[in-house]
Amino acid sequence: MSRYTHQNPLLIEGSVPGRRGVRTATLDVPAHSLGDMLGAENLRRELPMPELSELDVVRHYTSLSHHNYSIDSGFYPLGSCTMKYNPKVNDRIAAMPGYSRIHPLQPEETVQGALQIMYELQAMLAEIAGMATATLQPAAGAHAELLSLMMIQAYYRHRGEEGREVVLIPDSAHGTNPASAARCGFTVQTIKTGSNGNIDLSGLKAALSTQTAALMLTNPSTLGLFETRIAEICELAHQRGALVYCDGANMNALLGIARPGDMGFDVMHFNLHKTFSTPHGGGGPGGGVIAVQRCLEPFLPVPVIIHKDGRHYSLEEDRPHTIGRIHSFYGAFLVAVRAYAYIAGLGADGLREVAENAVLNANYIRAKIAESFPAAFPQTCMHEVVVSAGGLRRHGVKALDVSKRLIDYGFHPPTNYFPLTVPEALMIEPTETESKQTLDTFCEALIQISREAEDDPELLRTAPHHTPVSRLNETAAVKKLDVRWSTGG
Repeated sequence: MSRYTHQNPLLIEGSVPGRRGVRTATLDVPAHSLGDMLGAENLRRELPMPELSELDVVRHYTSLSHHNYSIDSGFYPLGSCTMKYNPKVNDRIAAMPGYSRIHPLQPEETVQGALQIMYELQAMLAEIAGMATATLQPAAGAHAELLSLMMIQAYYRHRGEEGREVVLIPDSAHGTNPASAARCGFTVQTIKTGSNGNIDLSGLKAALSTQTAALMLTNPSTLGLFETRIAEICELAHQRGALVYCDGANMNALLGIARPGDMGFDVMHFNLHKTFSTPHGGGGPGGGVIAVQRCLEPFLPVPVIIHKDGRHYSLEEDRPHTIGRIHSFYGAFLVAVRAYAYIAGLGADGLREVAENAVLNANYIRAKIAESFPAAFPQTCMHEVVVSAGGLRRHGVKALDVSKRLIDYGFHPPTNYFPLTVPEALMIEPTETESKQTLDTFCEALIQISREAEDDPELLRTAPHHTPVSRLNETAAVKKLDVRWSTGG
């Protein structure tokens, strides 16, 4: 019989013979002919399934849903992921029939409005980036990185400089940067971070050569810091004939304030699902727009949206230097609709306010928890702050223990152990959408946890205590994933 316990409100799976939640229609096909129609090898004599009432099942899954964590249920301070609240009005707009019920293979003349939205959104994003043009086609950020590097390859091939086979990447970069470069066949060379948290200029100068194809930078960096000498960095790369790529995953800090194109970058990507109002997580959908300077425009993937005679929008395929197709259709259209609505609704002043508040919130956290969790670098941070829990190691407590204990306080943990260059790193990104009250409660929880580490370290080492399960063997769970229901014990 199904049971509930005080300690665990989840339905304990246990069926009762004969208990049903649905009654199926009487079989109206001769049973003896099923094997002929479906193939005898596809039929099973028995199919052991739990026998539960509809109410049992509804309560079970509703109870499970209460254990899901989302931005709609609580603060989500994952560093470098920009898990911010997205206005529901943009979801409503994307769900309008004129957007949601069209098909990518319809004739162009029947989807002029959709093509106009994508064309104008590309222009908006190119303006925000300070670039010549943009494409919405990449499915996500890593896909955009890959496309950017493929275009850089095509650029050098077109110039007869195929000896450029090295991509320089700082040691604080997002992990997808070196993966994308290696996938394109480039040799990856790491550039060290300097003592101030920015790229080591002497190391960069020594690494640049006639074999360098590109320098991949995240600005602001994964340490949450702005590269204050970025114009000089880009100029150094350009002097050696290399291009400079900007990982725009942290663009939430720069909107309306600074443009990568003005800094000297040649190509960059945006994450629409981080910065521009698309729900983030759960496997998608995502959007990894890239914006490029004029030198890379000929190599954009096809089709390219063009505006003929100022009236008709069209998809152009005939581009002699294109790298070809990278997507089944032209990006994720409803993601583009949300981004368009977000940008148009906020306007230039509103976008700047997004960045200003994101930076303000991160620095507020940095200052408030400084005594318990000092920042990895003392200077003003941008949209996120990287702090260290290294001071708690004297109590036998690690950053992971802090994050596990945060769950007991009702918060999703921040990013742990990244960047790898910071001991016991906790990367916190509050975003612009969180209130001072939320930030105060979060900071107070962290400060209290630091006191607990001193008074009762075992409390942290065994956390969380108020979840259906406590510490899991996470390594084993990844290697031995088992999500199949079984009647066995």
